[in-house]
Amino acid sequence: MAAPATARPADRADEGVLVFRDVHKQFVVGRRTIPALRGVSFAVRRGGVTGLIGPDGAGKTTLMRLAVGLFTPDSGRITALGFDATSQSLAVQSQVGYMPQRFGLYEDLSVQENLDLYADLQGLPHETRTKRYEELMQMTGLARFTKRLAGKLSGGMKQKLGLACTLVRPPQLLLLDEPTVGVDPVSRRELWEIVYGLVKKQGLSVLLSTAYMDEAERCDEVILLHEGEVLGHGPPQQFRDRMRRHAWLVSAPELKKRTVQAKLAAEAGVVDAVIQGEQVRLVMETDAVPDAGRLLPEVAGVSIEPVPPRLEDSFVAMLRQRRSADGTSWHRPPAPQNSKHGNNGTGPVIEVSHVQRRFGDFYAVKDVNFHVERGEVFGLLGANGAGKSTTFRMLCGLLPVSAGSVRVAGLDLRHAAAAARGRIGYMSQKFSLYGNLSVRENLRFFSSAYGLSGARQREQMDRALDEFELAAVAGTNSLDLPLGHKQRLAMACALMHEPEILFLDEPTSGVDPLARREFWSRINARAEQAVTIMVTTHFMEEADYCDRLAIMADGKILALGTPGEIKKHQRSAAQPEPTMEEAFIGLIEQLEPTAGVAR
Repeated sequence: MAAPATARPADRADEGVLVFRDVHKQFVVGRRTIPALRGVSFAVRRGGVTGLIGPDGAGKTTLMRLAVGLFTPDSGRITALGFDATSQSLAVQSQVGYMPQRFGLYEDLSVQENLDLYADLQGLPHETRTKRYEELMQMTGLARFTKRLAGKLSGGMKQKLGLACTLVRPPQLLLLDEPTVGVDPVSRRELWEIVYGLVKKQGLSVLLSTAYMDEAERCDEVILLHEGEVLGHGPPQQFRDRMRRHAWLVSAPELKKRTVQAKLAAEAGVVDAVIQGEQVRLVMETDAVPDAGRLLPEVAGVSIEPVPPRLEDSFVAMLRQRRSADGTSWHRPPAPQNSKHGNNGTGPVIEVSHVQRRFGDFYAVKDVNFHVERGEVFGLLGANGAGKSTTFRMLCGLLPVSAGSVRVAGLDLRHAAAAARGRIGYMSQKFSLYGNLSVRENLRFFSSAYGLSGARQREQMDRALDEFELAAVAGTNSLDLPLGHKQRLAMACALMHEPEILFLDEPTSGVDPLARREFWSRINARAEQAVTIMVTTHFMEEADYCDRLAIMADGKILALGTPGEIKKHQRSAAQPEPTMEEAFIGLIEQLEPTAGVAR
């Protein structure tokens, strides 16, 4: 698209490259009026990376669409690169790069054909294309894959291609809406290197929304958005300073770390309690030293040590405070009453022996072996394209194995897949419920599919609405729910028949920190009831919540053990105490350079 002949007013350096002034935006859905932004004002400074973070439904995507003139504000003013985003939207769109959450790659076109298409759409002169393509392919590491169909790329490679297509015409301002959701840590790191390389070499200004708090820490500035309002704007250090002397690490060797986390989260005066490595990170309302005797009475050997605050500590504290002021203070979800699996004995309930999965001549999974004990939380991790999703689908009975054996709940999936599926619950990576059915109708449909009827069905539906706090939205179509509520509903549907094994495929992808905490409280409560949990995730801090992990690459298992054991084997002089993300990246980088190429 060629730039329209519209004069741009001189940019004011003190205003910023993107400026919102008292912007309001609301949407009408049926008879409901939904406010998306309420009096939003901020300025994004030139030549840096500004992070946009906030819970589900905070208004982040609406804000970005307003910034590029795809929506018009109800009131207020938006300027981008000195242009008015409402009256000069074509001028804005010709000079601002925007990569939405679901970037529109054409999967039946090759990498090169996608580049050509977006070059045509953006009016890039033919004589400049070859050089620009070379720059983009070198930057993204896709130079060897220009003939590959976009649909055959891994998740990380698709994101890098989407970024390359966004950058075909070099913009001055780049808007990225959660570009790393569902992307493995290695690909996430590569995307960040690309973004900061653009900022450093080309002076690009970037506004990036993210669900990862560690990514927000890397930004020059962050904007905290909640329910359409800006709660704060400044460098990450400014928010960390607010929580100085509020953050602690708690160790209690006599108890499981998830038991310690659950006990601490339920105590008065606790803002946050999350598993961090082999300990629990505790954030308190006050800066007084926590009393171990009050927090963990009658537990011997408790130690509490101060730690530096994180941006996430401040973000969670602000959200908790806001919810309390609104009368909707967060509380730990109630433990499920179901305990029918507690007397089913011990031992492995998932057994994988020499499993292979072949697609034509390509082996997606090669000779994989592991087992999962009853009541264990087992994590399956891997880079995009590593084979973990294929393995996961075979364990659920959704894909047949090519060789080897899989036993789930004592049943061989090659011969009794239907019977095994009746004993498992499955929550897919993508929201797979019926969007045009209400919450209650979805619960009724899935409970019927699992054979429930009459009083038992009504009882399970009422329990699900109560336990997952869905009663207030029982009549709402599931498609209209915020992502956090969608995830709750999906898990509730997977549990309607009280399965003994629960498969969760990236269940917290894209949800905010509070929703992730609620979700893991529910997972841990199920594990305490002897339900076996298998989970895939790209959030490496969530890997610490698991009892054991298998890390895959190139269709094989690279490492198998507890999170502590895996991190211990990756210790080095440079990283004496590696995080799970550092251990994961270290394992992947130990492979031959070509082994992880299809990320």
